[in-house]
Amino acid sequence: MSMIAVSMGDPAGIGLELAARVWAERDPATAPFFLIGDPDALLRAAGRARVPHPSLRVLDDQTQVRPDVGALTVLRVALDREEKPGSPDPANAGAIVSAIEAGVAAVRAGAASALVTLPIAKSALRSVGLGFPGHTEFIADLTEHDPWPYSRGPVMMLVGSSLKVALATIHSPLALVAGAISSERLVQVGRVVHEALVRDFAVARPRIAFAGLNPHAGEGGAIGREEIDIINPAAAELRASGVDAADAASADALFHEEARTRYDAVIAMYHDQGLIPLKTLHFWDAVNCTLGLPVVRTSPDHGTGFDIAGRGLARPDSFRAALAMAHKMAQRRAAR
Repeated sequence: MSMIAVSMGDPAGIGLELAARVWAERDPATAPFFLIGDPDALLRAAGRARVPHPSLRVLDDQTQVRPDVGALTVLRVALDREEKPGSPDPANAGAIVSAIEAGVAAVRAGAASALVTLPIAKSALRSVGLGFPGHTEFIADLTEHDPWPYSRGPVMMLVGSSLKVALATIHSPLALVAGAISSERLVQVGRVVHEALVRDFAVARPRIAFAGLNPHAGEGGAIGREEIDIINPAAAELRASGVDAADAASADALFHEEARTRYDAVIAMYHDQGLIPLKTLHFWDAVNCTLGLPVVRTSPDHGTGFDIAGRGLARPDSFRAALAMAHKMAQRRAAR
């Protein structure tokens, strides 16, 4: 049985505490996983989380990874300096990046079925020249040349039990969003989302909604023309290819309970437009999922939690949900 690789994230944050807690509190429904990171940092995190120190099986070679019900397997990526909870250290940026790279490599080699990434602090990674705004873009670059018979992402989608929101732009500054969207971009995102809903989420006939960029979806051009010139033509092209995609709707009316019954996923034009309603509804248990790549990757839908790191307060709900989703997505892909 293949396991899920979990990259350690920033050791000064709450990620390793979550891994230690979920391992300590695991039950038969917990997806099997192994950690890629520093084993000593994990033990320190277990102490801070006030859970029993796990028995560890520490490896230096991914080919030796195998399920072990009694011990947590750790594929060693050593830190350069002991972490200080709440204070990200540029000295450890190289190890954080190496853990992500090792996680992707493990999935590509078949040593893992999927990758769950614990949160990183993007500012600390700039010190090692990581030229990507986040995990999504970095993992896309690592897998750029891998075979993939479907529409290629990356597309970021945030998933809760009652709402799925994909992003047309990911980490774009708000001032640049209007210039970053195009009909071509939206058609590609729409295709990736449609295929992922079928392949990875078992939605037989996906329905996709587009959020308008402007207030009232532009109000017929009176408050902006992006809906008329960009979004609606993209929706029409998707419909012509067999994708059930609706024209742009006013974002302020897309997320109430009745509206959510009319679609399976929303494509939001920018980060906060989609994440504010998603996190309002699913703050604790939402999952960040990367679509359109040859590796399955999910992540807790929260940050490093530096403000509570080391205090034993971090809730593991989203990490548990990320493990479960990665496991289910990997199973569905394997069954195809």
